[in-house]
Amino acid sequence: MGENIRLTQFSPGAGCGCKIAPKDLEEILKSSKSGKIFENLLVGNDSKDDAAVLDIGGGRAIVSTTDFFTPIVDNPYDFGRVAATNAISDIYAMGGEPLMAIAILGWPLDKLPASVAGEVVSGAREVCDQANIPLAGGHSINSADPIFGLAVTGIVEVEKVKKNNGAQEGCKLFLTKPLGIGLVTTAEKFGVAREEDKAEALRLMTTLNRPGIALSSVEGVTAMTDVTGFGLMGHAAEMAEGSGVKIVVEFDKVPRIAGADFYIEQECIPGGTHRNFASYGHKISAMTEKQKALLCDPQTSGGLLIAVKPDSISKVSEIAKKENFPLFEIGYIEKGNGTLWVEIK
Repeated sequence: MGENIRLTQFSPGAGCGCKIAPKDLEEILKSSKSGKIFENLLVGNDSKDDAAVLDIGGGRAIVSTTDFFTPIVDNPYDFGRVAATNAISDIYAMGGEPLMAIAILGWPLDKLPASVAGEVVSGAREVCDQANIPLAGGHSINSADPIFGLAVTGIVEVEKVKKNNGAQEGCKLFLTKPLGIGLVTTAEKFGVAREEDKAEALRLMTTLNRPGIALSSVEGVTAMTDVTGFGLMGHAAEMAEGSGVKIVVEFDKVPRIAGADFYIEQECIPGGTHRNFASYGHKISAMTEKQKALLCDPQTSGGLLIAVKPDSISKVSEIAKKENFPLFEIGYIEKGNGTLWVEIK
């Protein structure tokens, strides 16, 4: 049944591109702060990080995250795989090891049969099996648009927690997946995406950021996050502002999916790109339209963004080789000046 369904036809915003813009999210969270202090909450909303972290004693902490969105691919099984990979990777981005997941499903039963939702869940279960965790339950509602994702629980040693706000002057900046997923998926909606580019985007979106576990053991990894809906610039700006430093991104070194430049020329630009820039463009140096289209492109299940001290680069490179994941050096970190958080060179 799923073979005849094009899920993106029912999607008002694809994948992480349907996220609320950073500026609007900031406004929401500003008015929802609690006056109560939780001493054992190591990571909460304040650092704009990938997951919450709660100290449970004995040197260990629980990592908790949730992530869900509307379809970014047409195939239901692949939609489940992408959504599950994206959610689980938030645990890895904190340096944690996932333990368990539960599903979040919203489904328009008047438009799409329950059997198609079953394919989505099956795809997610495959990824959970790869991560060696159970998909142990969940919650579902009848909704106007198809929505799927996971709430994931993980564990990490307290001393190994990797936040996004620990970047230090002198560190080098690395990325583990190329950019352009939003461009390719938008091109797919327009009917101009090449099959090989769609296949590559799907491969990237279903590749777990598992190396985050090994990277958590490297003291010289001072900050880590994953690049998702806010684009590289959004997550880099969060890292820089939270750390009180300036990040310099060398544009020509930034990896991109083959065909990304072509899709930019064809103006296959997701709406999320413009929302992203409107939210944080004032924190970044001047960019060309081409640079904006790539650097603000909303990624779904993107790579890890890592700040590494120079004397730890060899160790990180060893882990990359052992874990068989790419490692792209895209810039470096300078002393902050309090106004410009990210500079493009």
